[in-house]
Amino acid sequence: MASLSNYAVRMARLSARIFGEVARPTDSKSMKVVELFKEPPMAQRKEVYDWYPQHRIYYAMTKKLRYIGLFRDEHEDFKEEMERLRKLRGKGKPKKGEGKRATKRK
Repeated sequence: MASLSNYAVRMARLSARIFGEVARPTDSKSMKVVELFKEPPMAQRKEVYDWYPQHRIYYAMTKKLRYIGLFRDEHEDFKEEMERLRKLRGKGKPKKGEGKRATKRK
């Protein structure tokens, strides 16, 4: 049996490169690496990058719904109540120009 011509070998390699096959004969260990590189990277897989929910979107939605009155966030209600009580006790932030440094100058 005669060996393939130089042209036939080069065309076979080119065909293998075009169609994503291995150009030269390889052993099973090397084929495992080839199979690993054929699949898409972990960062491009949908199940990886969609693992966690879209927190920014959910936060903005619940904030708008809370403003309208369709969503009840007890923790935000508690924080607002605590801030209101602090203001009643005189513990709130001073207005612009009424801080400690401004009162020293007068």
